[in-house]
Amino acid sequence: MNLLDKVRSINSDKKPSILVIGDLMIDHYIWGSATRLSPEAPVPIVNVKNESTTLGGAGNVVQNLVALGAQVTVAGVIGDDNSGIALIEILESEGVKTHTVIKDKARSTTVKTRVLVGSHQLVRIDREITDPVPNELADELIEKLTACIENADIIILSDYNKGLFAPALTQRIITIANRHNKKVIIDPKGLNYEKYKGAYIIKPNRKELAEAAKTEKIKNGDDMQNAAKIIFSQTGTEYLIVTLSEEGMAIITKEATKLMPVKATEVFDVTGAGDTVIATIAYFIAGGFSVEDACILANHAAAIVIRHVGSATTTVDEIINDMEGSLAH
Repeated sequence: MNLLDKVRSINSDKKPSILVIGDLMIDHYIWGSATRLSPEAPVPIVNVKNESTTLGGAGNVVQNLVALGAQVTVAGVIGDDNSGIALIEILESEGVKTHTVIKDKARSTTVKTRVLVGSHQLVRIDREITDPVPNELADELIEKLTACIENADIIILSDYNKGLFAPALTQRIITIANRHNKKVIIDPKGLNYEKYKGAYIIKPNRKELAEAAKTEKIKNGDDMQNAAKIIFSQTGTEYLIVTLSEEGMAIITKEATKLMPVKATEVFDVTGAGDTVIATIAYFIAGGFSVEDACILANHAAAIVIRHVGSATTTVDEIINDMEGSLAH
């Protein structure tokens, strides 16, 4: 059976159960018009026309999984505040299980506010605390997570460097997952990849890989393989999947590198495409597809979302249509 037929034959009744552990945040957008400068300072006066609130960070991974048809449980630490309440409401309205999200009274929920005039972003205001999660909360999270890990088909760690994935907690999560023979896929941040030791897949972009390997810019396949060797020695991961923006992605093992060109015909905005890629890879691996086939499908998914402005999601039916369109050409 070819890959397209295999995707067509997916049983939509059998939803994979996916656990997302990550930095949860709110994206708050303020749209307005600006026709004059302030008399107080050389800055535009924005007349607010509209506001909206969406999930950001790991929440974007969650929304991609929901759109694909997964049954999702999400875990993380948020503030005990109005933004945290709004975040939980959005998640639960999409059918996501949130009993493993812990509220920390000493923390504010991360909110990124962007002020836009037309398509131009004037300023971004971040409200966040990125201190490591305290030990007692880490223990509480592990206690809640153990049963969820046991019941999940696959686990995603979505790291946005907001304090959740301290090395000790990250290793505790991966150790429990490996004990239950559950694959862990990581969207990494920061320079310490040793904390991801034991993960099945790590998915950096090209810049993140170069920084983590403490190497110069990655200009070609040899540079990528050399950087990958450093990460393999630190983590023992089985696969590095490196997203290359409009060039597609590379699947790297200790033995070989396979480049997979992007399937997009038009590129409007690559925002959130990495979240779509990791969600799609996890969804199809949980459904029994090989890593390579999951990456081919993730490339189609990325091609769909980068045709839209802003973070977008896609569905299995849209991926099938995109594959059929590629074959027609």
